[in-house]
Amino acid sequence: MRTVHALVRAARALALAAILAVPALLASPPAAAQKWTTAAPIPTGAEEVYGISANGRLYVFGGLAPAWKPMGMVMEYDPGSDRWTRKRDMPVFLHHVALATMNGKIYVFGGFRLPEKGAPAWEPVNTAWEYDPATDTWRALAPSPVARGAHNAVVVDNRIHLIGGAGLHPGSKETALHPARPHRALGTHEVYDPATNAWSARAEMPTPRNHGAAGVVDGRIYVIGGRIGSVFITTASNTDIVEEYDPKTDSWGRLLAPMPTARSAVAWGVHGGRIYVVGGEVRQREYWGTFTSVEAFEPRTNSWTRLPGLPMPRHGLAADFIGNRLHVVSGQVQSGTNAPGLVASVDRHDVLVVESAR
Repeated sequence: MRTVHALVRAARALALAAILAVPALLASPPAAAQKWTTAAPIPTGAEEVYGISANGRLYVFGGLAPAWKPMGMVMEYDPGSDRWTRKRDMPVFLHHVALATMNGKIYVFGGFRLPEKGAPAWEPVNTAWEYDPATDTWRALAPSPVARGAHNAVVVDNRIHLIGGAGLHPGSKETALHPARPHRALGTHEVYDPATNAWSARAEMPTPRNHGAAGVVDGRIYVIGGRIGSVFITTASNTDIVEEYDPKTDSWGRLLAPMPTARSAVAWGVHGGRIYVVGGEVRQREYWGTFTSVEAFEPRTNSWTRLPGLPMPRHGLAADFIGNRLHVVSGQVQSGTNAPGLVASVDRHDVLVVESAR
């Protein structure tokens, strides 16, 4: 009997050790060499801003004021002078757009607008625009086949892949998205060719989602995290799923190592063979939260690295790399609300200096 008890105690000890080891398998300890610094704050802080670098500068688009009013701003940051410059506003004020950059131009796809009449809601659009930072001008492009927002845009071989997002149910009589009305997360996958100004369809993403991160490493696309079930955090669930797409075969592969911290409304950037995912939000019945989490996914090893967290937690923030510096700008520190008096946006501009993975 004593032998049996000893075996039971040993089995329990092994089980406990296995449980305690799980976090170590999911994310490595913070990299000591990575550190945060600060840069010039953005002149106008807001939630739902979107960042992308082009020609050695950072561009921040969008902004969402209370009552879901898009701000349509375009800001340019010059790291050489540590200064911001207000550029020409977006031709149509939208929020939850998808951004891509190619050949020095910035492409802005889809998003949501405020309905011209009726109660505030998120009306999806299928517009496409090309912004030229050199001349501060906008040009309308062929609209995408599906109206949606909170989606991702990535560039592979001089073509732009538009993936996921949220929109209306097929055949729905609704015209806009609202937390109290039916709508859906999308797996829609379309490709835009700037050379021909034309669209074509590709294999749909297996896990429909919105508000996720996406990046390209070694010619393959990775879509990370986001939310499922709804575009609104109040009626959605976050996911940690990571999926890989191969443009050469038009196919989605196996599920990869999940993101250690399931979250949505994140910012991200790609550098040195890693996709860095920053911030985000979560909403539960009695808990509204934002994240400081910074985690980097390396497809080559199918593994995650945990980095020092943001100095201030927030979601709906803008980010991208300039060299080996990840610039993280603005966002909101409170999750799940856009009501007047409850919005707490910041003008912070934090910079994470990283070492390349390879």
